[in-house]
Amino acid sequence: MRTTDGAGGDFASASLPRHLGRGALGFGSLIGAVALLPVTGPVSLLLAPVGLLALRGCPMCWAIGLAQTLSRGRLQRECVDGRCELVKAGR
Repeated sequence: MRTTDGAGGDFASASLPRHLGRGALGFGSLIGAVALLPVTGPVSLLLAPVGLLALRGCPMCWAIGLAQTLSRGRLQRECVDGRCELVKAGR
């Protein structure tokens, strides 16, 4: 039996408050970039890269990271004979 911890391709944050803070900054910046466009003109588009950086590239990546952050330590992938499944982590 081989158990992996899923270290590759990880979008999770160190803690849930940190991840939610990144989401608030990212989505707030993206919304602000579009909402402030009539007021400040193209200058407001400078907020877009800040939002994408906070979300680590895309909103879907942030959502995947949220699921990983919530499940961290509760689930683990267990592979037996080439077949992998999620199981509750043994503490």
